[in-house]
Amino acid sequence: MIQDLLNRPLRDLRISVTDRCNFRCNYCMPEDVFGLKYKFMDRGKILSFEEILSLAKLGAELGVTKIRLTGGEPLLRADVVKLIKMLAGIPEIQDLALTTNGYFLEKKAESLKKAGLQRLTISLDTLDANLFKKLAGKHLNLAQVLRGIKAAQDVGFSPIKINTVIRKGVNEDEILKLLRFSNESNLIIRFIEYMDVGNLNGWEPQDVFSANEILDIIKKEFAVTAMDKNYKGEVAERYSITGGGEFGIIASVSQPFCGGCSRARLSADGYLFTCLFGNAGVDIKTDMRNGASDKELLNKLRNIWQNRSDQYSEKRSPNFSKQTKPKVEMYHIGG
Repeated sequence: MIQDLLNRPLRDLRISVTDRCNFRCNYCMPEDVFGLKYKFMDRGKILSFEEILSLAKLGAELGVTKIRLTGGEPLLRADVVKLIKMLAGIPEIQDLALTTNGYFLEKKAESLKKAGLQRLTISLDTLDANLFKKLAGKHLNLAQVLRGIKAAQDVGFSPIKINTVIRKGVNEDEILKLLRFSNESNLIIRFIEYMDVGNLNGWEPQDVFSANEILDIIKKEFAVTAMDKNYKGEVAERYSITGGGEFGIIASVSQPFCGGCSRARLSADGYLFTCLFGNAGVDIKTDMRNGASDKELLNKLRNIWQNRSDQYSEKRSPNFSKQTKPKVEMYHIGG
């Protein structure tokens, strides 16, 4: 297992399979920017399944044991079930997961499970149908996401995690509703501080609803007990509540966890990023398509990681100060 300059191993590989999404969440793909005329990547620029498989195998040689498919919305990628089946065949991969907005799960959950997908994480920021339209897109229907969650449970995905981004003045009133819903539905919810990923979402420090504020709300109704992490480097702080339910908080703004980060991110067009807040990735695709051998690509991946020293969140100025450095957009590398 290789390590970077801060002795962090490469354990997790997040693979974006498309830059397209049917949602227009304003912290990721605000509709005023990503409207009908927005031009996404040409199909020829996106990695093929065979190219993704090759890079995933090389990652496994360097220590990767976990792969998560992201987007955009990964279920928009045609035949993504085929890719999952391919990745499930890599012996070293112990955990194969996918993050989705859940809109297409009702029809695809069974095929995803049969292909070898092990875990699902579903993004859900509200249980209010009107607020859902406001946050994700006026053409969207919350009920379809909820049906997708139920379908995924029915085919055996368990436990399913829910990711909820909390923004001050937007959806903090949803915290207890979502926690009750998750607990009653045997889901595990992760509340996420609103992060300054990318440049287009208008992030401001005063919009952050902090981990401590989230906990204060939950403690008004539940007894909360801190839990041990599932594994070294887990980004969520875990808690149990009255009755045995579980929730987590991902607090990369107020309580950075760069020191344990073991994640690399592969963009849909074949760039490797070593930080969610990076401003530039390293082009891997061009070398592949120019005939680089597996050994050459392996050495390139090794060198990228061994020279990594990213600590964006830990180096961020105090008091959540806004940074001016350009950063890659979340939809491009999958959060």
